[in-house]
Amino acid sequence: MRTVAIFGAGVMGETLLSGLLRAGHDPEHLVITERRADRAAELTAKYGVRAVTNAEAATLADTLVLVVKPQDMEALLTEIAPAVAPDNLVVSIAAGIPTATIEAALPEGQAVVRVMPNTPALVDQGMAAVSPGRSVSEAQLREAMDLLAATGRVAEVPEKLQDAVTAISGSGPAYIFYVVEAMIEAGVVLGMPRVTATELVVQTLFGAATMIKETGQHPTVLREQVTSPGGTTAAALRTLDDHKVRAAFITAMEAAAKRSAQLSAG
Repeated sequence: MRTVAIFGAGVMGETLLSGLLRAGHDPEHLVITERRADRAAELTAKYGVRAVTNAEAATLADTLVLVVKPQDMEALLTEIAPAVAPDNLVVSIAAGIPTATIEAALPEGQAVVRVMPNTPALVDQGMAAVSPGRSVSEAQLREAMDLLAATGRVAEVPEKLQDAVTAISGSGPAYIFYVVEAMIEAGVVLGMPRVTATELVVQTLFGAATMIKETGQHPTVLREQVTSPGGTTAAALRTLDDHKVRAAFITAMEAAAKRSAQLSAG
């Protein structure tokens, strides 16, 4: 079994670690790095994996998963570059950093895969988009995708679309939480207890998402099935259209993609 090193054991690092263990990965073949000694000790006790230095992890691992903050990436790459072997796979989960930047800091021909995950990975319902660098083989790409599949679904996209991925699935959970907040507040305004409103909205969201996934029908078809002529849903949707909510969502996601591109450019 190949050894996986997770560099940076923050929220996403721990999410991947726990997902790999639930998927049956041997803790003997998992190592982590973490600057804070107390955090490293916590994860070692909780998951039974070793916490080592960055240099040690790079030497031990076959697959190196970089989960550090973008501003810490340059220093990490400088530290581990001498220890990275030619056949190692480097998987970057650092937002906004192109594969070319990582490749330039590592030995020539190093296999690098860029990933944009999202926070539902915390409950094994993540959506990760992967983009292979110049030197990644089909087997290595499959390995990276299998790795991320421990916390949800995975799709391959051209790297030029990573800014769009950031706007759609990377930032997407926040849009959903925003809408859920608004619907709960509407329930309170209409006289409903907050706890009841929350239960109604959350289950409605879960049910609607499940319908889209399970039926395979286009959301337009499903929306029309709920919308009786002259009924309550039609009245609500007319108001949303009057306020240009659909256009606002598109404009907002365009803004997110633009900001992602700006951050990628430094």
